[in-house]
Amino acid sequence: MKLFYNYQNQSQRMAFLGLLVILFPLFLPNLFGPLGRASPSIFSEWNAPKPRHLFLLKEALRTQISIKQQSEIWSPLANQGWKPCVESTNTPQLPKKSQGYIQIFLDGGLNQQRMGSACVVDFFVLLTIKICDAVAVAKILNATLVIPHLEVNPVWQDSSSFVDIFDVDHFIYSLRDEISIVKELPSEYSWSSREYYATGIRATRIKTAPVHASANWYMETVLPVLQSYGIAAIAPFSHRLAFDNLPMEIQRLRCKVNFQALVFVRHIRVLGEIIVNRLRHPPAKLHASGTEFLRERIDDPEVTGAGKFVVLHLRFDKDMAAHSACDFGGGKAEKLALAKYRQVIWQGRVLNSQFTDEELRNQGRCPLTPEEIGLLLAALGFNNSTRLYLASHKVYGGKARISTLQKLFPLMEDKKSIASAEELAMVDGKASLLAAVDYYVSMQSDIFISASPGNMHNALVAHRAYLNLKTIRPNMTLLGKLFLNKSMEWSEFPACSSWWA
Repeated sequence: MKLFYNYQNQSQRMAFLGLLVILFPLFLPNLFGPLGRASPSIFSEWNAPKPRHLFLLKEALRTQISIKQQSEIWSPLANQGWKPCVESTNTPQLPKKSQGYIQIFLDGGLNQQRMGSACVVDFFVLLTIKICDAVAVAKILNATLVIPHLEVNPVWQDSSSFVDIFDVDHFIYSLRDEISIVKELPSEYSWSSREYYATGIRATRIKTAPVHASANWYMETVLPVLQSYGIAAIAPFSHRLAFDNLPMEIQRLRCKVNFQALVFVRHIRVLGEIIVNRLRHPPAKLHASGTEFLRERIDDPEVTGAGKFVVLHLRFDKDMAAHSACDFGGGKAEKLALAKYRQVIWQGRVLNSQFTDEELRNQGRCPLTPEEIGLLLAALGFNNSTRLYLASHKVYGGKARISTLQKLFPLMEDKKSIASAEELAMVDGKASLLAAVDYYVSMQSDIFISASPGNMHNALVAHRAYLNLKTIRPNMTLLGKLFLNKSMEWSEFPACSSWWA
């Protein structure tokens, strides 16, 4: 009886301990990574390594930037003489009769369903590309476009619709001479819903659109459906329209949608302006922790760069770090953690893992770390009085990893540091809206720099080029080779024009 009692107590203790093991990640999720994912090393992500280029960092902190160098970096771009792509010699005319209604269901697809802050932003940019393509397809078919339907993202739990992100009335008005757009289908077509197409094969749904389909494909395949039923729904709709061999007027229309018709809703613009104004005219309380020297320079209108700010799209999240398969200085623990995370997410499909770190850096495949992009900015002429806005979501390694960048640029801000919880309430927890705020601030900045290429990088480079705004694009291959030299001195770290364009 006593033996049975001890055995029963031991079983209860084991069961209790097992329950603690299961529940522990629920109470301390940051230690274990995303719920439901394998976490090979509990603390590896947050134990950021020491600076890999400590000597360069010390020299960068001591270096005095000349007024001439600062003046050059902050000076606006000269007029390039480019003609805006939306200008046309032909006056657009809206056809008298529409062929029918076009519905577009926009989802992220498998590539956008995985976790990752860089992917959140990329999804938002891809969304705008899809909207441009949807308008172009409607124009090709002479159809009436229904405001695109955005799928709820099951990972980010973002249920934001088109009207939550973009000013729909401005969208319709801007394109009134190009295509007909309606907010909702007429009552006789109310049956044509996402749920309707999810329950079976429907004659009015086109799901076989090839990637980069030509205009002729839409005329031959989709137009007959429109003429037969008065409506056609296209899903999936990601990269379903070609960029090459399209009429110039269709390409021009894409530009018009992207650069003129798509305007953010008022509360995103208001929040963006609040952030921009505080970056240009920071309240004294934001810099109370700074030195007297810094406070004097911030308030001095004669200082080069006063009232200006640079936006840095860091793009250094856990997905980027793992997918790159590069070494970021965290030792064996970090390598093992990223390798296991990479296996869980991509199941061995990451080809980069077949190369050494040196090979990857020589090929320009390694994303710049916060330390590396900070050293580049310092070499280019930015200093500790530069107002830097971080347009990124979750940074791999958190505050520990970003501490070196913070040392170089103590006036660095992001959404949460510069805006109050009340001001962020309407966008907090909504990935698409947060990305939209960052995009808005990036477009208002004096200089924009993206640490690593990606969809956000491409979209902002194009948009800022359209408005002739200065953008810095690091040369990943040259910088990758440069940072391989661990004994390099600051005098050998030149701020040459070949690094960026």
